[in-house]
Amino acid sequence: MLTKNTQDQLLHRYPMLGELPASQLEDVLGSAAVVNLPADSVIFDEDQACRGFPLLLSGSVRVIKASPNGRELQLYRVRPGESCILTSSCLLGGDRYHARGIVEQDAELVLLPAAAFRTLISSNEPFRNYVFDLFSGRITDLMQLVTAVAFQKMDQRLAALLAGKASPIRATHQALADELGSVREIVSRLLKNFAEQGWVKLGREQIEVLDPAALKRYAEL
Repeated sequence: MLTKNTQDQLLHRYPMLGELPASQLEDVLGSAAVVNLPADSVIFDEDQACRGFPLLLSGSVRVIKASPNGRELQLYRVRPGESCILTSSCLLGGDRYHARGIVEQDAELVLLPAAAFRTLISSNEPFRNYVFDLFSGRITDLMQLVTAVAFQKMDQRLAALLAGKASPIRATHQALADELGSVREIVSRLLKNFAEQGWVKLGREQIEVLDPAALKRYAEL
């Protein structure tokens, strides 16, 4: 059973649930479970069956595609108030996961059982609109990712990534490589080049962006 505080957080993050009839909301909350996961936990993995629909209250989750040689490509992040389109797809189609979800920051989530998710999709328009709006946004993001991977050079993609983050960027070179689907050595070399141009300043697990405008111009070449 969810505590009153957790219920309030859930309805704040996912206000479409507040539009449910009182009896249906009570059924949904009664079937839900709270899950706490530390950073680096694998929340789901490839070829794994879907256990339910996660509603994130705090923390963040990275959804990645991993290759047999260990390289990763980040598909998207899930933050509080959002959910995972791969999970929605698995629940709607009865399929298994085709990617991996890794907790990036300690996460607290409410897990709706698969049956509750399907009931909400079929009977509640606000919830259905939320899920399909999420599909629309994520597909746009994934199309941009495909375009970047197919048509942009790695140095342009790194420049765009750095320009889009708040400075200072507290991340290792390996973390940036994982986000770009590259390897640490390449990212480190490109960062050194950017530092020589005066665009960034490199520190220990920290990057200070000195000239975001130059990075944006370079990314758009």
